[in-house]
Amino acid sequence: MPDPGGDNDDLDMVLDPRVQESIGRSLKAHYDDIVNAPIPDKFLVLLAQLEATEQRAGGASSHERQ
Repeated sequence: MPDPGGDNDDLDMVLDPRVQESIGRSLKAHYDDIVNAPIPDKFLVLLAQLEATEQRAGGASSHERQ
């Protein structure tokens, strides 16, 4: 009986390609939801404050440095 917690190099787990495709589609859908989600207002305010602080300090924003 294999040791579930041990290393067994000669035991390779292979998922059915249909299962892999289903997992891939699900992960892509979740990723797309996150990427397309609106940025919370609190983050926008924090970013604006950071940019204003950088401008007051005379430094360039990260976009201007690139």
